[in-house]
Amino acid sequence: MGHNFGVHKYWHVINIGIQNTLVYRVNFFFKSLFGFIPLLATISLWRAVFAEKTPGDTINGYTLAGMISYYLLVMVVDALSAVAEDDFQIAGDIRDGKISQFLLKPIDYLTYRLCLFFSGRLIYTSVAAIPVLAVIFWFREYFHMPEHGSTLVWFCVSMVMTALLQFFISYTMALLAFWVLEVSTFIFMLFALEYIAGGHLFPLTILSKPLYDLLHWTPFPYQMFFPVSVFLEKITGPDLWKGLIIQFLWVIFFYLLARWVWKRGIKKYTAVGG
Repeated sequence: MGHNFGVHKYWHVINIGIQNTLVYRVNFFFKSLFGFIPLLATISLWRAVFAEKTPGDTINGYTLAGMISYYLLVMVVDALSAVAEDDFQIAGDIRDGKISQFLLKPIDYLTYRLCLFFSGRLIYTSVAAIPVLAVIFWFREYFHMPEHGSTLVWFCVSMVMTALLQFFISYTMALLAFWVLEVSTFIFMLFALEYIAGGHLFPLTILSKPLYDLLHWTPFPYQMFFPVSVFLEKITGPDLWKGLIIQFLWVIFFYLLARWVWKRGIKKYTAVGG
């Protein structure tokens, strides 16, 4: 009975999150629509680069079609897994004292925020699906589905872990609000690092091999580059299994880190009369 109540209350949180997020559906649509401007600029840039090469030439294993497919998939993965305002909302709850109500109720704050995160992603993805599919259709000559059906399965598995990794890292960063008044600087610094080291800006294989090998052991490639590479079947076989295991271990690490930071933060919060 207690277990069913626990599950039901988080389903209720998801339902509330969906209702609240639906209010911003028009904003989501235009946000995703205008988000294509940088994408189109990037594709134009790579077209200019490949224009100076003979047909069939590659850059670090990417043809022009492969490069455009990469950025189209970055757009898809970003829509499915990116943290929107969750980190700022968490920091706001701590700063404004709203966190106190969760200390008095039988509800886990991390699970609560995770439910809101996934409900937000569900609505955003649903609204953004129209412009995203329109862009993919426009560049359909460059976009190809994987040759093997199992690739889609492993892509979905990696995508779920990517979303969890994104959330746990952002959640942990937001908890710094227990100690500092303004966390936006730290959040923006992390975003800049993720944008470059995660593969948003360019495929990481363009980097030198020593640097690429080093990044391989950090969490950043598993926030974008890895799931995209899985879909494109650039990572297969033993490398796929190795990558999935490393990604899973990073998810567990940041989950445990988030729990630990929360416990330390709550002790400080209650000690000063929060």
